[in-house]
Amino acid sequence: MTRTNTAHAAEELPGGTVDAVVIGGGAAGLNGALMLARSRRSVVVVDSGGPRNAPAAGVHGLLALDGTPPAELLARGRAEVRRYGGTVRAGEVVRAAASEPSAEGDPRFTVTLADGATLHARRLLVATGLRDVLPEVPGLAEHWGQGVVHCPYCHGWEVRDEPVGVLAVGPASVHHALLFRQLTEDLVYFTRNTALDPDTRARFAARGIRIVDTPVDRVVTAGNGGIAGVRLTDGQLVPRRVVAVATSMRARGEGLEALGLPMRDLPDGMGRHFVTGPAGATEVAGVRVAGNATDPAAQVGASAAAGALAGAHLNAELVAADTDAALAAAQRDTSGR
Repeated sequence: MTRTNTAHAAEELPGGTVDAVVIGGGAAGLNGALMLARSRRSVVVVDSGGPRNAPAAGVHGLLALDGTPPAELLARGRAEVRRYGGTVRAGEVVRAAASEPSAEGDPRFTVTLADGATLHARRLLVATGLRDVLPEVPGLAEHWGQGVVHCPYCHGWEVRDEPVGVLAVGPASVHHALLFRQLTEDLVYFTRNTALDPDTRARFAARGIRIVDTPVDRVVTAGNGGIAGVRLTDGQLVPRRVVAVATSMRARGEGLEALGLPMRDLPDGMGRHFVTGPAGATEVAGVRVAGNATDPAAQVGASAAAGALAGAHLNAELVAADTDAALAAAQRDTSGR
């Protein structure tokens, strides 16, 4: 379905069957939609408005846009998609499912939104992102995205030289601690009853990382609203300004169950993600997944690139399907003469 370069209002939904519905309006979804719209495809982005990096002050590690507030980056992206005729709709998908294919066997999907609106599409791009699940430590969640950080590449420079405490959640926390040690000389590792072998203890000692084996009771808030430190179960307060913790990263799949997209658990309880092949391909014909929903470690730039690649491949699929349909029609015309 080819369309002209006319913008749509954010809340207006096109009628009929659109070329693609993009579920998720973050970097991956918007860049995928941009590629499709620039290929003159009718595309609708459904955005629930809850990006993973919303608490952060700025996006980092993104060339030429380092430090841009997440909300500003997404606003620019939505404007760019609309500029090429794409539609961006605020809403939540409650059900996405395959429907009867076309006469030529081209996939079809039905997407239902929470407000009752329904979309019909030839292709789906799932870019729902993920949800960070924090360990259940009192006082931790309220500082998430500010004094509590998880990614040394996203937030490390901003907390350099601060007193940092790493709350261990499992084996991955050892590497996590060494990465943050690159950014500060004042690092405390709270084992939280996780195993720490003698070799790792020796390596930590060589790097000047203090190890605390006493269980953690809570994260304590300072009078200024920041973090005062980590309270242990014996009552001791270990002063810290920053707490680093590896989250359990779980792809957002609510409303997508009927698609039957395969998922896989990450090792050591670190999360769950959609299984994909090259360019976000899945076992479900016509559905691709991009961004953190399939690659939990991807930063904004990598997610955007993955969305662009998936969008380009969806367009290529549509080109092939359009050509097949045109050929079949031409052959019918010829045989009917």
